[in-house]
Amino acid sequence: MGSSNSTVESLAAIFSVERVPDGEGGERLHMGGELRFQSRPEDWRSVLDLVGPSRAQRGQGRLDLDLAGVEGIDGASAALVIQLRSDLCAAGRSGVIHGARGQVARVLELYGSHPLQPSEKEAPCRQGAFDQLGAATVRKWGETRTALALAGELAVELGRTVLSPRRVSWSECVVQFGRVGPDSLPIVVLIHFLVGLILALQSAVQLDQFGAAIYAADLVGLSLVRELAPLMTGILLAGRSGASFAAELGTMRVSEEVDALETLGISPVRYLVLPRFLSLVIAAPMLTLAANAVGILGGLAIGVLALGLSPVAYWSRTVLAIDMTDIVSGLVKSVVFAGLVALIGCERGLATRGGAAGVGRATTSAVVTTIFYLVVADALFTYMFNLYGV
Repeated sequence: MGSSNSTVESLAAIFSVERVPDGEGGERLHMGGELRFQSRPEDWRSVLDLVGPSRAQRGQGRLDLDLAGVEGIDGASAALVIQLRSDLCAAGRSGVIHGARGQVARVLELYGSHPLQPSEKEAPCRQGAFDQLGAATVRKWGETRTALALAGELAVELGRTVLSPRRVSWSECVVQFGRVGPDSLPIVVLIHFLVGLILALQSAVQLDQFGAAIYAADLVGLSLVRELAPLMTGILLAGRSGASFAAELGTMRVSEEVDALETLGISPVRYLVLPRFLSLVIAAPMLTLAANAVGILGGLAIGVLALGLSPVAYWSRTVLAIDMTDIVSGLVKSVVFAGLVALIGCERGLATRGGAAGVGRATTSAVVTTIFYLVVADALFTYMFNLYGV
């Protein structure tokens, strides 16, 4: 097989390229000098001219790349050499790189001149709907087991606190109570006042057709006290306090502060979870009572301004409709809902992995999961109360 030569003079040094037989039925492309793509692109064009426009076609014989004479190479040229090798390999023309040394070998190694190896990662496979459902079920079951384990540890710590109250950092409980109680009061009051307005206005449109507008007081009062006030308060606490718990504990987990506590022999459940749990359980009934009051006040405003009812008549009807059992049932719900918010928020925070992105996922998961369990718990409470006539 014949040989052909091409020599190109660059700004920094002489670059030469030559295509010669290798004595084994194939050919080699000898390169020498400085290969600097930034200074003279013509250097690389000369390489491509010798390889030929049909370099990607099969059946043209083996062609290896000999870089023993190359004294310097830049990153762009190294990338082009690696790409040329890949094209030759894909065409079945070998394309093995020989002879690179020193700085040239290091640059080529950086750009991937080592032999191609199969990836150690498993090829991604598309999961079917049932596979995804099964994986999600297993994942949720694992999260549920973790939450139940945390609930068990929390119950043990609560029992120990009853026997030895000084075990708890009450100063931390006061700080957390201020954040979940008084700081949450404005949004709780505003939302429930608007809920009372909406309930009264929507019910009045229908009841007024039958001359029974006064019964809007019954609907608003019972709906708020038994269902909406504890549930809406729980949802607001989930979005505000539960997310805060998850973000705080998640940040402490990824920054290894929780690991430091465990190393010192301090229980994270007693030191971090218990104060947040107690503060939320104490604050939730108070917020629910405030929600009851302002929600009824919102309904009273609609009754007086839109329905023409007297404040005394509306209030009297509300008092007749609501008894202490209704108020207590709502408060019981609020305590359970608050416990769920604190438990799930803290569990998601302590289970955080993966840096800042993991904290974001934990916060989102805490809010979504808590709202789901709040609705489920409310449905169970409603069924049980109706079953036993509460």
